[in-house]
Amino acid sequence: MSPRHVPASVTELARVGLFADLAGEKLTRLADRMQREEVSAGTVMIREGEPGDRFFVLLSGIAGVSQSTLGDRRVLKAGEFFGEVALTMHVPRTATVTAMTPCVVASCDETTFEELVRPLFADDGG
Repeated sequence: MSPRHVPASVTELARVGLFADLAGEKLTRLADRMQREEVSAGTVMIREGEPGDRFFVLLSGIAGVSQSTLGDRRVLKAGEFFGEVALTMHVPRTATVTAMTPCVVASCDETTFEELVRPLFADDGG
């Protein structure tokens, strides 16, 4: 394991609404496979039009979402997530997400997303 890979903590992920119903074992597996990273204000975390290969959860801080044709769209706060559209629909990134304040994010690759996160979207209303 590279020294740069710092896994997200179960405690951090448990505070994210999307993961609230995950059983302890699955949440632990997800935490082990999600990379935790500190991001400086002004850093572009994903860029509209680029290929999407990671799913992100904002653990702390504030990030802005913008689209080239529509401008600023919304503000993300701790506990919210982004990057799922490109992975679920297999399309390029549909928006740019930029850190407005120093942020802490956790992200996972497409394999982890498909295995542990995507089923959570399918459970909505089911």
